[in-house]
Amino acid sequence: MDTAKDFSTFLKDRRQRLDPAALGFTGRRRTPGLRREEVAARANISTTWYTWLEQGRGGAPSARVLESLASALMLTEAERDYLFLIGIGRPARAGTAAPEGVAPRLQRVLDALPLIPALVATSSWDVIGWNQAARRVLTDYDLLPPGERNILRLMFLDSQTQAAQSDWALTARYLVATFRAETARAGHNPRAADLLAELSANSEAFVRLWKENDVLRPGEGTKTILKPKVGEVCLEFSSFAVDGRPDLKLMIYNPASDADREKIEQLCS
Repeated sequence: MDTAKDFSTFLKDRRQRLDPAALGFTGRRRTPGLRREEVAARANISTTWYTWLEQGRGGAPSARVLESLASALMLTEAERDYLFLIGIGRPARAGTAAPEGVAPRLQRVLDALPLIPALVATSSWDVIGWNQAARRVLTDYDLLPPGERNILRLMFLDSQTQAAQSDWALTARYLVATFRAETARAGHNPRAADLLAELSANSEAFVRLWKENDVLRPGEGTKTILKPKVGEVCLEFSSFAVDGRPDLKLMIYNPASDADREKIEQLCS
């Protein structure tokens, strides 16, 4: 895959798809779409610089230029992410704060799993969606303010969450390693920077793990939760990307055995 060629071809193709009349440009044209200088003006960059980008001679553009080009070319969210991937090798910048919730359709998927804890989290481990089983088995996120619904924050700054982990050290190490990998992939993210600063200032354990520079991708594994009513609950977790939202992941926690399933049923009854 020649990303430089793909980048220049994509710019030219999307430029030629735009309707000049609809955007207020007049005059006869020999080719469809906007002229290069018109796109450059809409993106607030020089015509020479845009021409070089479209010819594959401009080098790697900055994220700021890509944002301007995405707006000038009226790209969809999927097209914008693709432009970033072929332009600088990563998706578009994550938001400055955690989204307030998931789409209704995705929430219905969570609710369709009454006895299987499931949640949706951002690359910074902010939890933005969960089901009833997650409330009963993992954490009751309904009781937390939106800014505190963060798994990393709970794991390092909340004593009750720490006490509920059968192997806190292993879980904490996994979270820090995936946080490092995902925030690097997402690029500059003020939310991640703020979280890093807060945890570094308040948790020596976090600082120690962060300095180890471990890197992991969210995937599969097991974890054991300690619940006062039923004792240990062993879960097998799997992580899935949310289609169209590269900044989100869906986490499913299946009971590891029939006995664990019975304990979850008891907690959810």
